[in-house]
Amino acid sequence: MLNLSHYRFADKREDEEVITVIHRHWFNILQNLFLVFIMLLLLFGSYAVLPALFPILTATDYQRLLVFFESLFAMLIWILFFLIWVDYYFDVWIVTSKRIVNIAQRGLFSREVSEVELDKIQDISAEVLGIIPTFLNYGDVLIQTAAEKEKFVFRKIADPYTTKDLIMGLEKRSLQRAENNKAKTEAEAITAALGNTNKP
Repeated sequence: MLNLSHYRFADKREDEEVITVIHRHWFNILQNLFLVFIMLLLLFGSYAVLPALFPILTATDYQRLLVFFESLFAMLIWILFFLIWVDYYFDVWIVTSKRIVNIAQRGLFSREVSEVELDKIQDISAEVLGIIPTFLNYGDVLIQTAAEKEKFVFRKIADPYTTKDLIMGLEKRSLQRAENNKAKTEAEAITAALGNTNKP
């Protein structure tokens, strides 16, 4: 298991331990990059095919124009690849000993951070839909909460059933810890009240 004690994120609490960091499954970025691969094929095809189909493009002025548009197209492909990679890499779910933090990257300059405390979780389910997700073992984990944001969804993550079991175990430990703290507080209050009544 990975050592995540060095892992830091904004608003990390002192008494909080990072259990796991989850990204979307690698097949998801592959699906998103399919358009980039098609565009690359078009770009390399234009280098080889266009001058053969249109010999006028080999003339100096037209050749410069062709190279300009091919360079522009290559830059567009690079920007698209970069945006897809940023969205994939910075979309992250952080499961800690106290809560789940969802950091959703929305473009280059926008990010949405939401979180749910483990003791606010009411129900957890995992679903894997389709042939490819079944073979590659990826899917969604849906968390029903009593918090402001009712549904908390881990989309297209690897091994959703293991993630569901991990979160259920953490939730049970969190509830047990809360019950123990409540019982301890009540016992201290009773002891303090009994101590005050025994004094003359």
